[in-house]
Amino acid sequence: MLSFANAKINLGLHITKKRGDGYHNIETVFYPVKLYDVVEITESDSFSFRLDGLYIPHGGINLCEKAYQLLRADFDLKPASIHLLKNIPIGAGLGGGSSDAAQVLILLNRLNELDLTTEQLEGYAAKLGADCPFFIQNRPVFASGTGTTFAPIELDLSKYRIIIIKPDIHISTANAYQHITPQTPTINIQRVIRLPIQEWKYYLTNDFELGLFRQYPLIEKIKHKLYEKGALYASMSGSGSAVFGIFEQEETDLIELEGFGKIYYPVEL
Repeated sequence: MLSFANAKINLGLHITKKRGDGYHNIETVFYPVKLYDVVEITESDSFSFRLDGLYIPHGGINLCEKAYQLLRADFDLKPASIHLLKNIPIGAGLGGGSSDAAQVLILLNRLNELDLTTEQLEGYAAKLGADCPFFIQNRPVFASGTGTTFAPIELDLSKYRIIIIKPDIHISTANAYQHITPQTPTINIQRVIRLPIQEWKYYLTNDFELGLFRQYPLIEKIKHKLYEKGALYASMSGSGSAVFGIFEQEETDLIELEGFGKIYYPVEL
């Protein structure tokens, strides 16, 4: 069984409260983008996991493996071989690892005929990561709480061109939160999203940017360069370090930005 695990971008991101359990409450819009990892699961004599593509520098158990173990704790799963072809950059704020894990849950549900509902799959996904449940239904949502409470929104950016630049900077979520002071937002993201996209740059902000721009000036420079190149809206995604720009559909010359990081042009498969 084969599936394509797509990335996401954040349209606005407010950190509203530090919780007693150590997590933070947020407000953001998750929007799926057509940049993909490939996840393949096949029946096997024993469980195995193989990673190809992008090198992941830190060790530990991959989220795909954790997803398998999570379901195995509750169900008699068939032994399976999981193969992950990694393309979505890590430490980028694009949710690639969470998307991979969500697809593993979906594929295992089918392979083992577990008949788990969407809500049940989202419940398991929430145990793997704050943005992981988003990738179960994989449609634009306003997310609140720890990022697992969703309200569907009507948003279609298909007539625009989304370009992503990932500098050679890896930012852990823990590092990003060190620079944050939670506060009640003065801007309602759901209202801003309804405005013409040309107005988003005046109202739609990512609370992680201020602290991380001071620590990594290159990320801020990329954002400014995207605006110089005609982006209607540009922002760091999530806790970074990837920065995306939303452009009109015509081709955009970004050759001079190639020295800032790897450029991704999400496209339909």
